[in-house]
Amino acid sequence: MTGSPASMTATGGAYRPVHPAPKETRPLVTTAIDDATDIGRRLSAGDERALADAYRAWSSLVYSLALRSLGDASDAEDVTQKVFVSAWQGREKYDPERAAVPAWLVGITRNTIADTHAARARERAIADQVSAVSLDDPYPAAEAGLAERLLIADELAKLEPEPQAVVRLAFFDDLTHTQIAERLNMPIGTVKSHIKRSLTRLRSRLEVSHGAAL
Repeated sequence: MTGSPASMTATGGAYRPVHPAPKETRPLVTTAIDDATDIGRRLSAGDERALADAYRAWSSLVYSLALRSLGDASDAEDVTQKVFVSAWQGREKYDPERAAVPAWLVGITRNTIADTHAARARERAIADQVSAVSLDDPYPAAEAGLAERLLIADELAKLEPEPQAVVRLAFFDDLTHTQIAERLNMPIGTVKSHIKRSLTRLRSRLEVSHGAAL
């Protein structure tokens, strides 16, 4: 005889299984909505665990949107991190009764992606100016934009050896970030950081120069 007394019942001297009554279950969609509402309320109240729950639930969504738009895994990771930092910093302005957490995060993601595209455009503009300068011969014949080119050449010459090597390979030898990382035996994240910091420094110098010329 198999089964336990709790799971069997006698009928005419024989035993037959007794199946427990099915448990009441909620639809998955309703459960997901309830979970999102709960996370939203806790997040707006400043519960750090709610931020962790939100990250586990929707970081893949944020990352996918960023990767699709930017086409770069590293940039998509940066956007994902920035989105959840922004969500935490802006939690007091978030109203969970007006917008579900996923929709709110998607809005932050779109703004962060737009900021990243704008930053890329600024970096490309500076990169084009950098590419027009030779560190070996920074004093070209007189022409339009000469002062700006001299300024860029001077600023590039002030870079430390490692970032200067990265800039040379990126803009004068036209190597990709991956190729530079392999050439210099350097993490690709470090390559990107050197380029970003160098271009930011150059942009600041150019903005100061343009302001002084007005």
